Amino acid sequence: MAADRYLVRAPLLDPKQKVIGYKFAWQKTGESGDMAGEAELRQLLTFVAEHVVDARLGTLFLDATPAVLSAAALQTLPPASTVLVLNRADLAEEGHVALAAALRRRGFGLALRDADLACLEADETLLPLVTHVELGADHPELAAISKLARNRKIPLSVVVNRFPGWREFDACALMGLNGIFGNICLTPRPPNPAEKPSPQAVLILQLMQLVQDNADIRHLEKILNQDATIAEKLLHHMNSARFGLDGRIESMRQAVAMLGYKPLFRWLSLLLAITSKSGFSPALLQAAIIRGRFIELLGQGLLHKSEADNLFVVGTFSLLDQLLGIPVDEVFRQVVLPEPVALALRSREGVYGPFLALAEACERDEGGAAALASALSMDAQRVNQAHLAATIWAQNIKL
Repeated sequence: MAADRYLVRAPLLDPKQKVIGYKFAWQKTGESGDMAGEAELRQLLTFVAEHVVDARLGTLFLDATPAVLSAAALQTLPPASTVLVLNRADLAEEGHVALAAALRRRGFGLALRDADLACLEADETLLPLVTHVELGADHPELAAISKLARNRKIPLSVVVNRFPGWREFDACALMGLNGIFGNICLTPRPPNPAEKPSPQAVLILQLMQLVQDNADIRHLEKILNQDATIAEKLLHHMNSARFGLDGRIESMRQAVAMLGYKPLFRWLSLLLAITSKSGFSPALLQAAIIRGRFIELLGQGLLHKSEADNLFVVGTFSLLDQLLGIPVDEVFRQVVLPEPVALALRSREGVYGPFLALAEACERDEGGAAALASALSMDAQRVNQAHLAATIWAQNIKL
């Protein structure tokens, strides 16, 4: 694996903002250009192949060059869910086309980056191999190429990349297009100052405060029973296969006693994130869960085990204002968080702040992850493994 390169993920979203895959790349450094070199691309393929064989991450987009079309890692990656992204010039030579054709026969997808309409209409040799076209949101022929793809006898999917913001994503969604939204966490929909937490969100915040205060379990049970949806979700959570209990839990008191207060606080933080009726985005929820799990994994071995749940809450709460559509200070007025958690969320300082800052850096093409990891005495291998493990974990979690 690249010893000093940091993994960046960009979610692939359908028009309803559901995560249906990812594009993985190495974070750019000050010395590197826009595209990674052949050796780095091989290292990326190898790293991803080692971790996603049975991960069910959806469709994976990975940049490639002709030289890596014969990489050994392609023997391990799942062909049906892997799309290799190439420039049109990469397939100008007959030998390169033969390699691409062999991969297509095995089931791999092939994407052309920033193709133009004339190319797609004229190149009869190349086009039967292409399954996707990756275009920028500002591509002047986006609408025309999308129309061509819909009317083509051989299936061709248009995937939009590089969204400046939500307005551009919404425009592409109206066209029915999937998109790779790499800066999704950096382009929030502005919170509505007049927006207030929903009644369910208020109840969850009340429960979280009671948990923080170590309230009597009977009081928690009484509040939980005020909302049938929350109660049902908690019972479903406790009776799921992950707990492996001998018998079914039937009451709120049993559920709270069996789960424990810290894990209950963590579970409530996830539940709170999905209560918005206005600005809720499945993709943002996924990003919040990944952040929480990512920094939780980063903290293992560095912080006391009892602090792991706090790390998870820091990660999920860091996007709570976007998920609920309200300023984060409004949330702080509803529940008093532990001071180290609040400090991390407000200023990225304290015990937890550097972990959150590192996770956020790994969401950006040029996020400076190396310096933040070094400050925590971590290397790229540890950070990348935690990042991909958190992504896999979040993709498969059920609330």
